[in-house]
Amino acid sequence: MVNGTGQIVVLAGASGDLGARIATALTARGATVKALVRARTSAAKLARVRDAGATPIEVHFGDTAALARAVAGANIVVSALNGLEPTMLDLQTRLLEAAVAAGVPRFMPSDFSLDFTKTRPGDNRNMDLRRAFQARADAAPIVAQSVLNGMFADLLTGQAPIVMQQRRRVMGWGNLDQPLDFTTKDDVADFTADVALDPEAPRFSRIAGSSVSTRQLAEIMTRLSGQRYSTFRPGGLGLFSVVIGLVRALSPKNDDAFPPWQGMHYMRDMLSGRGKLAPLDNARYGKTDGTSAEDVLAPAIAHH
Repeated sequence: MVNGTGQIVVLAGASGDLGARIATALTARGATVKALVRARTSAAKLARVRDAGATPIEVHFGDTAALARAVAGANIVVSALNGLEPTMLDLQTRLLEAAVAAGVPRFMPSDFSLDFTKTRPGDNRNMDLRRAFQARADAAPIVAQSVLNGMFADLLTGQAPIVMQQRRRVMGWGNLDQPLDFTTKDDVADFTADVALDPEAPRFSRIAGSSVSTRQLAEIMTRLSGQRYSTFRPGGLGLFSVVIGLVRALSPKNDDAFPPWQGMHYMRDMLSGRGKLAPLDNARYGKTDGTSAEDVLAPAIAHH
């Protein structure tokens, strides 16, 4: 754990799920966390920010000069924002420009994902947005530091259509032995806090609580439940791409950052191996015992 005493971190997105966890991890290290929030933010969200140990700072996100005043004096600006182009490109660019204008030495984009630096442009909308912002951050006169963590392991308990407890199946497309990276949100927040407080951290830090295949997930579920779980392979990645195209074509247009077809894009990048994290930096701050996929799934079995 990096000692954050004396360091000031300006955090955008602290009222969100991951952002609140990052704020908690930073304040646990002694850092001063200033959380940028929009004017007229709800009392419930402000309470969540304060409960995480951060101080809310109301700011107009469309005003770069006001943002620069808000981030002045920080050691780093950390973004845990989430959304589509207006957030991931436009708003984050204003944050980046404000950090540069205020002389903040470092900036952490909201990348928290599989390894988008190795995926194919056009395959995944949300990864394309991260790639576009990477170009802007790397061209700016500031040190950029990102954390990549694969899929949030918390999603294995139901939100991601992988482990199907009712049918005792684990679904995968293509190569069922392809290792997949999973990290819990708490572990991501913990590692992010160390990176945010470390001026020597590299451009990209890659972590995974578990790297397990579809077949290994079925073995884990069999061991935990005492009932046999089998793999379910509907087809190869080519067919999966066809299915994704159909789902996207039939989905209503909306501003949701994670419609069903976007999650399918994410799974395709994992199952193809293109988004695989390597090498892993888990041990950089002395923590080698991250929460495994088995640790995440065990409580879900107990309550099923």
